[in-house]
Amino acid sequence: MREEAATQPFPLADAPAPQELHFLSLAGARTVVTPGLAAVRHALADAHQQQRFLCVLGDAGVGKTFAVHTTALTCFPDAHLLLRLGARPGPADLRAHLHHALGLKGAPPTDPAATDSLIRRVLSAGPRIVVVDEADRMPDTCFEYLRFLHDDLPGGLCVVLIAGQRGERALRAQQMLHTRTAAWLTLLPIARDQLARIIFALHPLWHTVAPDHLWMLDGHFAHGSLRRWALLTHHVQRALATAGALHPDPGLLRQVIRRIDTSRRP
Repeated sequence: MREEAATQPFPLADAPAPQELHFLSLAGARTVVTPGLAAVRHALADAHQQQRFLCVLGDAGVGKTFAVHTTALTCFPDAHLLLRLGARPGPADLRAHLHHALGLKGAPPTDPAATDSLIRRVLSAGPRIVVVDEADRMPDTCFEYLRFLHDDLPGGLCVVLIAGQRGERALRAQQMLHTRTAAWLTLLPIARDQLARIIFALHPLWHTVAPDHLWMLDGHFAHGSLRRWALLTHHVQRALATAGALHPDPGLLRQVIRRIDTSRRP
């Protein structure tokens, strides 16, 4: 009974994420309620209620962006504004992206004050969630602009800032976040004792693979990263199609790892 419970798949979300949110738009991928996704759901609901900032941190590939975007899209479908900024954004970029995300017609006015007036008017109509990925790349002027919007709106503004673990220092250096942030949430790689249950739920391809083989794959390649598991699943799907096989065997899995794990090559 203990072994059966250890391999019982994690639950799936009632509202699955759109396929394009999965890394590589992985065909057949399912939306697993991992500890990270559950934590983001709780934290985002709280930050949305308070209309405050939420900082989501973690190493590359642990599922930060997926968890935030999935939660925003499925739990707050009419409130979220996903901003995909460039490498070196400025306040003008934030204005332009907000203008577009809010569905305002035409190009943003050339006068920043006029643009801000339009943005504030729409934002004040109801609670919103502004999501900024790779937020640690923003300069101080962008943080100041988000502070301005948050403080200017009567009920505040929920802003989710996503950053890698190395970007935490950049976010914590922003004094304005210290009194406006509902939570600092760090997502972790998949724990070994949860690995088989999460990967079994992630994709049907892994249903016939024994837990010890999953642990081997994780130790040699994925290292608890959901992104790397999606990448591995994608390549195993292609290998199965080429071989005309239905289920992966240990030999095929080892071949796939050798082919895609460039970190082990000189």
